[in-house]
Amino acid sequence: MTREPVIEAVVPSLDDPDRELRPQRLNDVVGQRDVLERLHIAVDAALKRNDVLGHVLFDGPPGLGKTTLATCIPREMNVAIQYTTGAAITAPKDLVPYLTNAEERSVLFIDEIHRLPSAVEEYLYTAMEDFRIDIVHGDGTNARTINLWLKPFTLIGATTRAGMLSAPLRDRFHVRETLEFYSDEELTQIVRRSASKLQSPIDEASAVLIAQRSRGTPRVANNRLRWVRDFATSRANGAIDLGLTEAALAMAGIDCLGLGRQERKYMETLIRVFQGGPAGLEAIAHTMNASPDTLEDEVEPYLLRSGLVVRSPRGRMVTSNGFQHMQIPPPAQANPGQSHLFD
Repeated sequence: MTREPVIEAVVPSLDDPDRELRPQRLNDVVGQRDVLERLHIAVDAALKRNDVLGHVLFDGPPGLGKTTLATCIPREMNVAIQYTTGAAITAPKDLVPYLTNAEERSVLFIDEIHRLPSAVEEYLYTAMEDFRIDIVHGDGTNARTINLWLKPFTLIGATTRAGMLSAPLRDRFHVRETLEFYSDEELTQIVRRSASKLQSPIDEASAVLIAQRSRGTPRVANNRLRWVRDFATSRANGAIDLGLTEAALAMAGIDCLGLGRQERKYMETLIRVFQGGPAGLEAIAHTMNASPDTLEDEVEPYLLRSGLVVRSPRGRMVTSNGFQHMQIPPPAQANPGQSHLFD
């Protein structure tokens, strides 16, 4: 029985809460001004030449808008888009339907493209460069190769780990953009805009507070806003003011730097059990009854970026800023006899 190919393996759900908050056009995007300017030039040049846009790679930490930019580009070009993820493409045959069904100048968006197997990456080389794929028909001595020409298309890849892509694949992207974290002012603008789309009245002080506790990440800001909106709807008349915002964030365990309960538990464990370090990740994870992968991928990145924790050759250590934020004196001050831990 022949299985019909699935053209769009991963399509955002129509009731996806993130979808309604995402900008629909490049001009609606807040922040990333340098990236947007270069994208405007690339899109405008392609439109004026009536040509296909060069392949684009977005990389950067999660939640900064890689998918948003990828979906805005085909709207600017007025072309179709196909969605899939690197994890969904396990072999070259899984990629063939997307390539053969791509319309001229359309966009193929592969999220988490670093998860593509190496065999699929190599299969993309000729597709991206020559708009051609080679299909082997038959087995053994009867096998023959069919060169199938594709309609010119644009591949847009998004990744949080660009280093995991092979160098030949990275080099085939004509435009490569790294997204940076957002300023509090930019996040405040995003919070105000998202609150308007959610039809939740919010005052300026509340928008600023949510932005300051969102780690420079729009996705986090929108998630914080949704929680505050729910809190205001349940406990008040739905209008978001500063008092409600502070109460909602306190109930969620989000402190003034945006640390959540898990990050604070990590800091407390490292300080109280290991006297601030150095301590190995495995030891910290066992003490917290947590997975080392969870701590390394979800808990530590923001602590390291904020300068609250550092990685040393001997293990994780709390910095002076970390002790100050947790309002706990360093062991060298609390117990001079343990000062050798910081030698």
